[in-house]
Amino acid sequence: MTREEFQARCRVRRLNIGDSIEIFDCHDEDLNDFILNEASFYRNALLSVTYVVEDKSSEEVLAYFSLSNDKISISDFESKTEFNRFRKHRFVNEKRLRSYPAIKIGRLAIAKSVQHQSIGTYLLEFIEDYFIVDNKSGCRFVTVDAYVDAIPFYIKNGYQFLNNNDEDKHTRVMYFDFASLL
Repeated sequence: MTREEFQARCRVRRLNIGDSIEIFDCHDEDLNDFILNEASFYRNALLSVTYVVEDKSSEEVLAYFSLSNDKISISDFESKTEFNRFRKHRFVNEKRLRSYPAIKIGRLAIAKSVQHQSIGTYLLEFIEDYFIVDNKSGCRFVTVDAYVDAIPFYIKNGYQFLNNNDEDKHTRVMYFDFASLL
């Protein structure tokens, strides 16, 4: 599916308070459970906001993602030296902060019926546009705790590992620098 076909076929909308999703299957029980049972609780508790991608004609949910606030800070690195290396190339001669604002992709799932059609890439581009073009506050990075199986997808889309502390875990912290798009 091309980007134009995606835009013609799909709409992205914020899941409102009181909305519920009845059917969704992406082959991952944890991701299915979140959209079917937990997204509204996270929304009501002001912990994250979930967006759904719907087919314009059938209103079928094809994908979803949830966003929450995050930061990249000195505590994410093994040492102050590593943190300084991270920020040195990004913030030349800038005020030295102990953390930098980020948005976290808490969940991102594509229905099994439309997987491998570039919808995930279009959603990452949507998030990038949302925070660069229509940014409501300062936000330099997007972070994600990527499942090991999803790491190649994020790398293909320009994400990098934040550090090597989680190499042997089932998720890895990755980030994307919005400034790379400017």
